[in-house]
Amino acid sequence: MNTTERRISTTVLVIGTGGSGLRAAIELAEQGVDVLALGKRPRMDAHTSLAAGGINAALGTMDAEDSWQQHAADTIKESYFLANPHTAEIVAKGAAQGIADLERYGMAFAREDDGRISQRFFGAHTYRRTAFAGDYTGLEIQRSLVNRAVQLDIPVLDSVYVTRILTHDGAVFGAYGFDLTDGTPYLIHADAVILAAGGHNRIWRRTSSRRDENTGDSFRLAVEAGARLRDPELVQFHPSGIIEPENAAGTLISEAARGEGGILRNGLGERFMKNYDPERMELSTRDRVALAAYTEIKEGRGTENGGVWLDVSHLPRETIMSRLPRVYQTMLELQMLDITAEPIEIAPTAHYSMGGVWVRPEDHSTEVDGLYAIGEASSGLHGANRLGGNSLIELLVFGRIVGRAAATYSAGLEAQRRSHAAEDQARKEVADLLVADGHENVRALQRAVRNTMTEYAGVVRDEQGLVAGLRELDEIEARTREIGVHPDIAGFQDLAHAFDLKASLIAARATLETARERRETRGCHNRSDYPDLDPALQVNLVWSPRTGVVREEIPPVPDELSELIQEVSTAGKLVE
Repeated sequence: MNTTERRISTTVLVIGTGGSGLRAAIELAEQGVDVLALGKRPRMDAHTSLAAGGINAALGTMDAEDSWQQHAADTIKESYFLANPHTAEIVAKGAAQGIADLERYGMAFAREDDGRISQRFFGAHTYRRTAFAGDYTGLEIQRSLVNRAVQLDIPVLDSVYVTRILTHDGAVFGAYGFDLTDGTPYLIHADAVILAAGGHNRIWRRTSSRRDENTGDSFRLAVEAGARLRDPELVQFHPSGIIEPENAAGTLISEAARGEGGILRNGLGERFMKNYDPERMELSTRDRVALAAYTEIKEGRGTENGGVWLDVSHLPRETIMSRLPRVYQTMLELQMLDITAEPIEIAPTAHYSMGGVWVRPEDHSTEVDGLYAIGEASSGLHGANRLGGNSLIELLVFGRIVGRAAATYSAGLEAQRRSHAAEDQARKEVADLLVADGHENVRALQRAVRNTMTEYAGVVRDEQGLVAGLRELDEIEARTREIGVHPDIAGFQDLAHAFDLKASLIAARATLETARERRETRGCHNRSDYPDLDPALQVNLVWSPRTGVVREEIPPVPDELSELIQEVSTAGKLVE
């Protein structure tokens, strides 16, 4: 292990090198501000690169009557009125600029014959407003941002794991971490810190996130720095994640499979969506389809492995090869399964954290001076159900805004106050784990968290289960006092897993406690003991270990938006 501490100073530190982190770093560099970006996985392999569907903006290239106001109204309605209207307005207004920025960085959007950017229907949008690049939109966005970062000479450290955001008197002054390869400790001083380290859906057993990403890192770093979390119980479950092999459980089968005519059947061979949404059937909304599949499995009508069947084998082979090439390839690689001949075994999978760090709508600042959160780490836009395609545009809009806000904050500082005590605490936290030699295995405890969350806080929750989940969490936390951490010749992943576990425990507790408080069914949050929507719970639930759960009022929807809120037909649209 390299024990020599590296000390770096920068104006703004960005934690996370996915779409939101890179967009903020680009804005800072273009403004001439010194910036450093850190990631715990290679920048080309950030979670953003997995996003398939598309990116929303009311460009009006296909439907001229579309407007930012209608985009904002659709977002608020789909959130079950838990979105902050101001946040929705900022994203919808700034979306066209976000697309223009991507074009400036060289993004290759799908286009019509006359050169207009193509836009398609997606989810509960009133108009066609989803721009895309094949079924790899996120990957193309990530490529474009990485290329722009290279042009601007932005320093990006790909294998630095941040263990703590450093604060003094309620303001940030940097962060502490270590190199995943050789263990080199990093002490980074910065005027402002932008947290862009994703969500917490990896704390469920089946998830569309890969190993060691979205373990709740943002939640832990923010909470330990003194910030709070908003609506962590609101997690979107995608209806179709594969079950096997276990190391790939939760890998998504694109909803394009249903959009192209795929049929869902239970273990008895029955087409079950007719019992849940006879009109839209397989083209129902994401939360409805996930709930239907969950119910079939829970009531004993699932497959042998606890799933349901998604069948596209009746479609023409050329349709599958041209419209679902990625699904075909994925299943061939992972299961040697030919989807043109056989059905796919799927189950609902944790997909997206709609809640996150509490931030102000206008600049995504937190209650800790100089600390900002963006992307899936933040909250305020999606409420209880995310409009498909909104997450990618949110990255670009707020990446730009937050980059500017952090630069302005830094410029206004008289001095940067530091704390040797805070630095020593961060050093000690790492040092203590490195000598931890207990009998408990970190990976086994991570699995225990995932089992608890899957059992008690999955698609459907109830009071009894949430209480039992919190009890199990107490037991797991007690066991963490006996963990062993053993870095080896391959690197310091084991130390990172110990911090991932800390993050997962905080994220799990926040989720269970807020889910217990939200005694209603709204969007993605299904309470079997409270099946109805409760108007008194049209509030955000804000959590911290210091205050527990508090209710926060949501600002009223402006008249110009509320009059545009209507039921949107999903006929013929690919939902979410």
